[in-house]
Amino acid sequence: MGSAPSTIVVIPAFNESASLPDVLRHLREVAPTLDVVVVDDGSSDQTYEIALAAGANALKLPFNLGIGGALRAGFRFAAEQGYERAVQFDADGQHDASEIPTLLEGLDQGADLVIGSRFAGAGDYEVGRTRSAGMGLLRVAVRLLSGRRFSDTSSGFRAMSGRLLRQFAVDYPVEYMDSTETLISACRMGFDVRE
Repeated sequence: MGSAPSTIVVIPAFNESASLPDVLRHLREVAPTLDVVVVDDGSSDQTYEIALAAGANALKLPFNLGIGGALRAGFRFAAEQGYERAVQFDADGQHDASEIPTLLEGLDQGADLVIGSRFAGAGDYEVGRTRSAGMGLLRVAVRLLSGRRFSDTSSGFRAMSGRLLRQFAVDYPVEYMDSTETLISACRMGFDVRE
């Protein structure tokens, strides 16, 4: 039996020194075999130093590029270091690291992108009326543009194959709707996308 593919957790972070220590501690407790890279997106606090002190790889961007730019930098680092899979994970503590194996299982079954939906029936994620309406419009837009239905088009909790990781390392959108745009483009390029 072969060894598991090398996997890295990519965490974009902007001024997350308050939440990052707990996020990294929880990751280390529940997923100790996974490497981590924190991309400090031009923070003015101690985000970068906290990441290093916790034993994570850390990249410090000279100014704030936004989440898309930070993710592209993290994916580029992962691809250049030869990782075969990546997990996108937020620095604010909203994701449950114990669910990472569920995403990786989807990759093991052949998916290129596995989205951790906040509306999958687990947890207590709730949104207000206005945000819910906006998310509904995004779901309709994604369905029209990709031909696929997803319950959570803007989730920042995702896992990707090496093939898609290498694509995103050079072609991840840096504009505001990066998560939705990448979902549509991955579907259109023929990648196997699951939720």
